[in-house]
Amino acid sequence: MRTPQAGKAPIIEQYKLNDRDTGSADVQVAVLTQRIRELTEHLKIHKKDKHTQRGLMKLVGKRTRLLRYLQRSERDRYQQLIAQLGIRGVRTNA
Repeated sequence: MRTPQAGKAPIIEQYKLNDRDTGSADVQVAVLTQRIRELTEHLKIHKKDKHTQRGLMKLVGKRTRLLRYLQRSERDRYQQLIAQLGIRGVRTNA
């Protein structure tokens, strides 16, 4: 089994905005996206794992909030990030 840090380092390296960046919205969304993909694969095998399913929903919600923030504040970075990650954008009510 891999350690969580081992999978994060290359993602942080790819999406960081500057040398010391580890917590920007871009990095957080990329790390959450990787974790969401891993849990989705897990749930394809273990369909009745309700605890993992709940955790997945919480992660999706957190990623949605971060994407909504990025969409409001930095539209260009938001567009670039969702294109790089291959995810759908968040819907707005406006």
